[in-house]
Amino acid sequence: MGTDRHDERATGVVPAARLRHVHWLGGGSGAGKSTIARRLAERHGWRLYPTDDVMPEHARRTTAGEAPLLHAFMAMDMDERWVNRSPETMLETFHWFRGEAFGLIVEDLLHMPREVPVLVEGFRLLPHLVRPLLTVPGQAVWLLPTPEFRRAAFRNRAAPGEGFTARTSDPERANRNLAARDDLFTERLHEETARLGLPAVTVGLMMSEDDLVERVSGVLGL
Repeated sequence: MGTDRHDERATGVVPAARLRHVHWLGGGSGAGKSTIARRLAERHGWRLYPTDDVMPEHARRTTAGEAPLLHAFMAMDMDERWVNRSPETMLETFHWFRGEAFGLIVEDLLHMPREVPVLVEGFRLLPHLVRPLLTVPGQAVWLLPTPEFRRAAFRNRAAPGEGFTARTSDPERANRNLAARDDLFTERLHEETARLGLPAVTVGLMMSEDDLVERVSGVLGL
């Protein structure tokens, strides 16, 4: 499959009506997307499509010509990825943040039965790529974690010495770079959702999981 076909599917040549049964939950890393999506899918009997789970498969389905940033990233060692580059460079060259292989998400969705609603979740859902696929803006919502919320989430998620940054020569610096990159990505999501008139929910330390479930349900009109 060539790049042009991926780009067509990513930029809205697919009629939005074909994805009318799909709901989209995007946002920054550590915002609670997976937890909220799982609870909503269980509550409503929807099919759940976590885009994180298919990243290895999507990487295998691309060529260097179709996803040059992805293949350059795969060729790097851990220090090249997380220690030796600035957060700004990490942001601008991170393949998923640039929408590489987004067309494969759409392709997967088009092959699913349309009788059961689907909830797609993950940070790969960039607002400008999702917007042409919506019949109404309320079909999608983005979760924007505050830096404090995200860092608390990551502290609770992994024990000291665990996680992929532990495989670098300087885990502390790698974690700082990663946190700064994710701050920049969340800022970009905030700007883009505002510019495109798409729903977004700020997730802070004072918001409970139940509160967030209800906020997202309200946006999606459930």
